[in-house]
Amino acid sequence: MAAKLLHRWYRLYRLSSPLCARAHVASAGSKMVMARGPPPTPSAPLTAFSLSRPTDKLSVKEQADRAAPERSELEDVINSASTAEELLHLEELYAVNANQAAIIISRLSRLVAEKKLDPDSILRDVRFQDLLQIIHRQGTQVWNTALVSLFKSLDLLGLERSRPEMRSVEQEVRWRLRRLTFKNLAFLAEHVAASVPKGHPSELLSDVLKHLELRWTEISDVRTVVMLMSKVGPLSPALMERLEDKSLELAEQFTPEDTRRVAVALAIQNRRSIPLLRAISYHLVQKHFTFTTSILLDLAFAYGKLCFHQTQVFQKIAADLHPRVPELSPGDVVRCLKSFAYLKWLNLPLFEAFAQHTVDNAEKYSLVHLSNVVLAFARLNFHPSCRDAFYSTVHRGMDDHLDELDPYLLLDLVWSLCVLQQAKASHLQKVLEPEFRTRFLDDPSAKGHNYRLKLIHINTAACLECADYAGPLLPLEALGSKGLQGGRKLTPLQSSLRDVLQVVAGDPAKVRFEVDTDCGWLLDAEMVLNADYQPLPVADFTASAQSQSEGSKPLPPGARRLAFLGWEFPNFSNRSKDLLGRFAMARRHVQASGFLVVDVPYYEWLDLKSEWQKTAYLKDKMGKAVAEEMAK
Repeated sequence: MAAKLLHRWYRLYRLSSPLCARAHVASAGSKMVMARGPPPTPSAPLTAFSLSRPTDKLSVKEQADRAAPERSELEDVINSASTAEELLHLEELYAVNANQAAIIISRLSRLVAEKKLDPDSILRDVRFQDLLQIIHRQGTQVWNTALVSLFKSLDLLGLERSRPEMRSVEQEVRWRLRRLTFKNLAFLAEHVAASVPKGHPSELLSDVLKHLELRWTEISDVRTVVMLMSKVGPLSPALMERLEDKSLELAEQFTPEDTRRVAVALAIQNRRSIPLLRAISYHLVQKHFTFTTSILLDLAFAYGKLCFHQTQVFQKIAADLHPRVPELSPGDVVRCLKSFAYLKWLNLPLFEAFAQHTVDNAEKYSLVHLSNVVLAFARLNFHPSCRDAFYSTVHRGMDDHLDELDPYLLLDLVWSLCVLQQAKASHLQKVLEPEFRTRFLDDPSAKGHNYRLKLIHINTAACLECADYAGPLLPLEALGSKGLQGGRKLTPLQSSLRDVLQVVAGDPAKVRFEVDTDCGWLLDAEMVLNADYQPLPVADFTASAQSQSEGSKPLPPGARRLAFLGWEFPNFSNRSKDLLGRFAMARRHVQASGFLVVDVPYYEWLDLKSEWQKTAYLKDKMGKAVAEEMAK
């Protein structure tokens, strides 16, 4: 603090003393020397206040009056130089000051990048070292814009941060942060954020982020806010929140490229800013932009990563992509499929085109590409019209190469083939053999539980849907899904369904809830009806789908076992009444296990207001299920 005070006192004393002023003018010669503050007027005497006031922050009047110096002849020569030798030779021909030396180094950095020159030869040049020494001695004379550009240029040329010249430039930059224009501050932030290794603290970066957080209201152009969101925002959540507010204000001015960069920045940082995403979606739909293929794919990725549903945007992406599908690479097809699969959004023409693209370009699809296509189709339970050609392509591309896949991806692939009912006995045998399944059965983590559940589903498919499968199978103690799914909180639909079923059954013993089965699926409720459609005590009878059934009696003649499955909104494709692949397989397995399935979808149940309506609805559903089974 004392050194800073002395420095300010000396500067004011030098400019106010007549003797020092004359000496300053005489020594300046032909070189231009820049003072940090305006010359004092006779009416501004030296006082304790004038010495202690913060002169490192310009007043509004000073910011308006202080203009950049006129371009000199040397600066014109610097800008017109086309080789590094010409620039370095200028140091010998002219009396270069610190500001001009900074401009020369910035120009050298651009030439090195443009012409792919060797930066080490420039750093070792004696004339370059002389330029560094000029800046090191007279760093206060370098103008703000030139100083920021100089710092970036020295970094790009590879000058070590430990060098005294580099440290002095960095220190000068930190001293002037408050006086930099916001454009220069953003330019500096972009470079520092990209150059500082992840996990390594940087005082300069911390200072820059603090100033950005305080001055974010100065942002006035789209380019700056988009750049900061994509490159600097991840380093400061507080700054990112302010940038989202500014983006919302400027969203109407976004170009398609700006929209892409903002959406991807949000996706990468997993920031689901609903107001900003809604604004982006509105302008995407209203302005009828013409999008490049890469922008369409990135938008699909961003919406999928953030799980943000906007049907009009999806329709626009699908409509624009559909005619361009033949031009896409397998990687692009997989990216788009995965994005729409995450969104649970199925566009039939686009997915048919993707399936045909897979068939037509089979030789370009790697095993991983084919696996991801199958996973996406299975999630949405999509069966292409060219199913024979498509599945022939899939089996031909993977049957002899399953050992090359990661074990987790292999299990996902076989499970997805079971969803689509395309798994072969060899596929099932591969994942059910003891050497392969042990790693999943012994994994106590949540991920391990998820894959163990998939193994049970595959085991069920092998037993119920693959007639030529001869083994092996999972041991009985590995079956059952209730312990793998954790404690489930009842949804409003499940809670209401329980209350009504208790009324329908009339006796708690005649209905059972949260029924665990050996096929890996949890039933919402189970009832047994005799030939006269009257409920019977469930626990008295054996159940083929439960290896540890409590009952010992076989079902009486004409009796039927009913499984109630409540289907929530997330179980369906987006804006559709078609079940997703996982739940379509669940229904199929439960039915194949000997149950009559009573479906209770949310869109029908929520329309029922009274208990009487819900009771009549369930009785009608039960009667229809029995009638359909008798009709078969």
